[in-house]
Amino acid sequence: MATAKFETPTLKSYPVIPLIQVGAMSHVRSFVASAPIQKAMGFPEELVDNWQEKAIAKMGEMLGKYRSLQVYMDACVHCGACSDKCHYFLGTADPKNMPVARQDLMRKIYRRYFTVAGKYFPQLVGAVDLTREVLDEWYSYFYQCSECRRCSVFCPYGIDTAEVTMAAREIMASIGMGQKYANEIIGKLQRIGNNLGIPEPALANTLEGLEEDTKDDTGIDVKFPLDVKGAEVLLITPSADFFSEPHVESLIGYAKVFHAAGISWTLSSYASEAGNFGLFIGNYEHMRKNSMRIRDAALELGVKRIVVGECGHAWRVAYSFWNTLIGPFDYLDQRYPIPQHICELTDDLIQRGALKFDKEQNDNRIITFHDSCNVARASRMGNMPGGQFVIPRRIITAVANNFLDMAPETIHESTFCCGGGGGVLTDDLMEVRVKGALPRMEALKHVVDDHGVNFMATICAICKAQFTKVLPYYGFDMSMVGGVHQLVSKAIRLGDK
Repeated sequence: MATAKFETPTLKSYPVIPLIQVGAMSHVRSFVASAPIQKAMGFPEELVDNWQEKAIAKMGEMLGKYRSLQVYMDACVHCGACSDKCHYFLGTADPKNMPVARQDLMRKIYRRYFTVAGKYFPQLVGAVDLTREVLDEWYSYFYQCSECRRCSVFCPYGIDTAEVTMAAREIMASIGMGQKYANEIIGKLQRIGNNLGIPEPALANTLEGLEEDTKDDTGIDVKFPLDVKGAEVLLITPSADFFSEPHVESLIGYAKVFHAAGISWTLSSYASEAGNFGLFIGNYEHMRKNSMRIRDAALELGVKRIVVGECGHAWRVAYSFWNTLIGPFDYLDQRYPIPQHICELTDDLIQRGALKFDKEQNDNRIITFHDSCNVARASRMGNMPGGQFVIPRRIITAVANNFLDMAPETIHESTFCCGGGGGVLTDDLMEVRVKGALPRMEALKHVVDDHGVNFMATICAICKAQFTKVLPYYGFDMSMVGGVHQLVSKAIRLGDK
C-alpha cells in the first residue's frame, strides 16, 4: 500500500454524496511556471504589475472571440444537476470542486466587469472584484479540474466546464501565472518533438532495443521503424509508449499488428508525440504549433495515413481540431479516416479476417474496460454510432475470453475520469489525483470483488500513468492496468508462431 501525507478516501458503494467540507482543498496548488518556461512559451515571465487590468482585458477578448464562453457565463441557473457529477467533488467534498461553483469563480468576475448589474450593484448579483486572493483561488481550483466534461453530459443547458477551465488557465498564463507542469511539457514538445524531451539518438536506441526484445520473445523480426520515407502509415503515439510500463506493451502491440497485416509504417523523430498539452491550457496557438510538427513530418516522409496511438486527449485534438489547425489533408489517402485511431485500424483488420489470435493467451486475465474521457465524451471512431465505445470492446473480446463492463452508470459517456487528466498529472497535485480517482476506484472495486477482475484496459496514456500511481493507494496492484493493444500483443499470431 502506498503512503501519503493525506488521508485516502474509503471505498464505498457508488454513488455516495459526501458531506461538504468547505475549503478542504484550498491549500492544494501546483508549482507556478518559472520565468524561463514562461518566456519560452511567449507569456510574461512573472505576474505583471497591472495584472488585474490585463486579466480583465484578456477575458473581454475571449468573450468576444468565443461566443460559447459568454453563453456559459450567462446560462447557468444553479440547478445543481452537475454538483454531484464531478469526481473531484465526490473525492474531496470541497464545494468549490462542484462544477457550478468552479465556474462561478469566473462568473463572479464576469458579472463584475461585463454586466451592468455587476458594475453598479455587485453584491446583489454575486459579483466580486478581481483581487489577488481571488486569483490565487482561481489557480488552486482551476487546476483541480481535469476538463473531463462529465458534468456537461448532465447539464440541462449544455454548459461545458472544461471550456471555462481552459479559459481561466489561458487568462492566468497571459498575466504570468502559468502552470510549470503543463507549460514545461509544451516547451519540450516544441523544442524536441515529444513531451518527455527524448532526443532522436535515444529514441532510435530505444526502438532498436524493442526490436531485439520482441525478437527474443517471438522469434520473429518485428520492426520498429523510424523516419522511413514512403511508408504507408505515420504512427503518432504518446512518448511514454517508447519506454515506460505499461505503455510500451501497447507500442509492441501496434508493431505486431502492422507486421501481421503487412502494412508499412514509421515513427517520426521530428514528431514523436501524440499528446498536445496546448489543449489543457486552452491555447489554440500552442495547439497549432504542436500539431504542425505532425503535418510537417507526414509531408516530409510522404506517408498516406496518419494513425494516432492510445491517448485520450491526443485523439480529441486529432479528431476535433486537426482539420482546423493543420488541414487540409489532400496529401493523404482519402479512402481511410483522417485521422485514424489505432483501434479503428486494428478493428478493421479484425473484421476483415486479416489478423488471427490465440485468445487463451489472455486467459490469466479477467478484464474490464475504462472509457477515457476525451474519447468517450469528445470524439468518435468508425462510422457506426457509438463507435468509440464499441470498437475497443470489440477488440478486447476478439483477443480475450474473459471480459465484463463496470456498472452501466459509470461507463460510456457517463464514465468517471481517472483523476489525472487536463494538466493534473503531476506529483504536486497527488492529493487531488488520489481523491479524484475515488469514483472510478469504487466502480472498479465492485467488479474486482464480485467477478475477480484483475486487469483494467484503457486507451489513454494519461489514464495508464494515473492508475499505476493511484491504484496502490486503494489497495489494488498497480500492474492491473494496461492498454487494449497490450492484450492484442499477447494474443496475436505472427507468421507460423
